[in-house]
Amino acid sequence: MPPTVATMPEKPSVSNGQSVKKLPGKPYPLGATWDGLGVNFALYSAHAEKIELVLFDSPTDRSPSYTIALTEHTGPIWHIYLPNLKPGQLYGYRVHGPYDPGNGYRFNPNKVLLDPYVKAIGRQLEWDDSLYGYEIGHEDEDMTFSTLDSAAHAPLGVVIEERFEWGDDRSPNIPWADTIIYETHVKGISQSHPDVPESVRGTYLGLVSEPVLDHLKQLGVTTIQLLPVHAKIHDHFLVEKNLTNYWGYNTLAYLAPEPSYASEGGHAAVREFKMMVRALHAAGFEVIIDVVYNHTGEGNHLGPTLSYRGVDNLSYYKLNPSDQRYLMDYTGTGNTLDVGNSHVLQLVMDSLRYWVLEMHVDGFRFDLAAALARDLFEINMLAAFFQVIQQDPILSQVKLIAEPWDVGPGGYQIGSFPWQWTEWNGRYRDILRRFWRGDHGLVGDVATRLAGSSDLYEWSGRRPYASINFITAHDGYTLHDFVSYEQKHNEINQEGNRDGHNANYSINLGVEGPTDDKEINAQRLALKQGLVATLMFSQGVPMLLGGDELSRTKRGNNNSYCQDNEINWHNWDLDEDEEQFLAYVSSVIAFRKNHPNFRRHRYLTGAADEEGIKDVLWGHPDGREMNDSDWHDGGLPCLGMLLEGNRIQRRDARGNRLTDDTFFVIFNKGAEPVDFSLPGKELHEARGWIMALNSIGAEYPIDTYFEKGSSIKVPGRTVWVLKADDEEEQEVL
Repeated sequence: MPPTVATMPEKPSVSNGQSVKKLPGKPYPLGATWDGLGVNFALYSAHAEKIELVLFDSPTDRSPSYTIALTEHTGPIWHIYLPNLKPGQLYGYRVHGPYDPGNGYRFNPNKVLLDPYVKAIGRQLEWDDSLYGYEIGHEDEDMTFSTLDSAAHAPLGVVIEERFEWGDDRSPNIPWADTIIYETHVKGISQSHPDVPESVRGTYLGLVSEPVLDHLKQLGVTTIQLLPVHAKIHDHFLVEKNLTNYWGYNTLAYLAPEPSYASEGGHAAVREFKMMVRALHAAGFEVIIDVVYNHTGEGNHLGPTLSYRGVDNLSYYKLNPSDQRYLMDYTGTGNTLDVGNSHVLQLVMDSLRYWVLEMHVDGFRFDLAAALARDLFEINMLAAFFQVIQQDPILSQVKLIAEPWDVGPGGYQIGSFPWQWTEWNGRYRDILRRFWRGDHGLVGDVATRLAGSSDLYEWSGRRPYASINFITAHDGYTLHDFVSYEQKHNEINQEGNRDGHNANYSINLGVEGPTDDKEINAQRLALKQGLVATLMFSQGVPMLLGGDELSRTKRGNNNSYCQDNEINWHNWDLDEDEEQFLAYVSSVIAFRKNHPNFRRHRYLTGAADEEGIKDVLWGHPDGREMNDSDWHDGGLPCLGMLLEGNRIQRRDARGNRLTDDTFFVIFNKGAEPVDFSLPGKELHEARGWIMALNSIGAEYPIDTYFEKGSSIKVPGRTVWVLKADDEEEQEVL
């Protein structure tokens, strides 16, 4: 075993002048816990031979003030209790053990390590060769042993005071069927808002500043889904390029909020995150956070030794069984967290419960969630992770959203998650993108997605709201870029434009990127309206990418993870067309919220009830019901959807049956106008039809009346909603 760093002698007193007194402490709870009298430290490491706690007086200290050996361990949990220690104390660990990468051991006590259970970051890392467990530049790379001490550059934890005045804070508990998700980034939403005070722009408090909250309220969304807020690592290769890991899918610590989003510095991150949640709840919004338990920011076998790798590499990561020098990579990031290890699974569960119980979040979106189904290496939807979630009295009651894939073999698992879970519906995204850009032969697939995607979710007993419907998300084009670019433009990422997806199913309508051509811009506006309306009138849960309502562009960049600049920040300086589009998006969201016809608990099947009335009827432009041959008509650009208002089959919280107006929704994805015959007596008993929602600048204004069976000219790339004049309709049940 290579030589280890010399330990610092224990000093007779801590930095505040009080004498050091060491007590055995307890193995639970893990992490650093202040009880009002002192701090209990507990760290899991199944293969360590010796562990030392190192205390720092200041973030600027280049070495620890005290090194204290943890002489007690209960099973694999090492622990100690230090009376008189208080919140604000900076700390880390040195962990001794074998350095044998070929067998999975990467202990190196020269490295100061961050506690996997740390709840706040007291000092962020500063990239340096000493952060690596091996000698940088050596021909044998990670098989060597680094004697450089990382104490001056390593991230440090800080002991926190967890008390917070929550008042009467409570979750809005919005039913899934009524949920409208707004995916956004803590920094990006407020960083460039001119009316947000500069002191809080780009922070937790900036997100809940009055101008931003007013916007969210007026928009009408119900649930704010935040890109990762766990403390993150800015990859070394990005920092060398003057870039950052802006999105945050590179976790450093699973219980600590990202310190850079705190207006008063990293130490305030916990308090300010809680203030943000409290303010969002008070405004009626739920809070969902994006979590990345599939991998950590330590990368592959050549990555730094910052925490998990140095604490117990063999336990925390899935290693290649044929050569444990290397890690299994089901995530595309270099490593995969081993949730098949019971203690690693405990870390995940403890983290999730902490964010619910202490931070008051209302749910989670799990990045690359298929990786969590790999107990060993194969996908198993009966894996321990899902079983523990199901029986947990806290976590089983919050909103759970899976990104249902990873990059490993068999990793595309859409529709396969347990019944408590909702899923990002990637098929919805791809079918609707292709349909609206003009691809042929998709009307059948589109109808399936509009009806709730029963082909994916009904088999497991899930309802339509298992489908999280989206057109755009953080990963990929914005909505405005979807209608403006056909090729990705990621050159500023400095990867030769090789990064990012190539299959975007987008359309530029004749010009790549911005144009002054009024006709092209009008077509782009119409297409955006059609996409938003389709999203809001589909059964399931709609998710809107934050900034799409503001016509945000990333200039064709479909992988902007490393851009902390105007590429990712919301643009609040809107021209007249952009203001109109914002108003349109708000009106469509309000329409959905006002009409339970679009928020059903059951899939639309087209089957007739005992009275011969169907929950949905699919209309052909000829004024008749779609038949089998129509569904295979590759040239059909138009589809009608007739939703009966008295066949919703949903009750409110008091058990009252919900009813609604009957609507006929017309989707014309074609570039040209279509003559569409409205349902006549043979399809519906309505006396006529009334325009309820149309496009910006439409020929027919709201409340225009049409006779039943009449033909109307529906413009290209349009969604129109007509309401039945129900004077002659059957009696509402």
